[in-house]
Amino acid sequence: MKTIILLTISNVFMTFAWYGHLKFKDSPLFVVIVISWAIAFFEYCFQVPANRWGHERFTAAELKTIQEIITLVVFCVFSVVYLKEELRWNYVVGFLLIAAAGFFIFKQW
Repeated sequence: MKTIILLTISNVFMTFAWYGHLKFKDSPLFVVIVISWAIAFFEYCFQVPANRWGHERFTAAELKTIQEIITLVVFCVFSVVYLKEELRWNYVVGFLLIAAAGFFIFKQW
């Protein structure tokens, strides 16, 4: 559970680092890049321990799958709440198909 929480916090920071600047299109690109890198530093402060400790329980492929599913959830909330963008049905279907990959990654055959 610690891994999931840390990866979620990490993804919130990274989503802001990657997409938060879209609300500030008048800001100079250099400034946006520096701010994004500063935000990404905090993302790494959560992501690195999450993967280090998580690898004691999960494989690297499982950690990546968990991270991707968390990313999709965080991004959906971010795009609707922060960017005020519509979450279209085809986005949801596509995200669900990606999340379905988690089933195959974690399925013990």
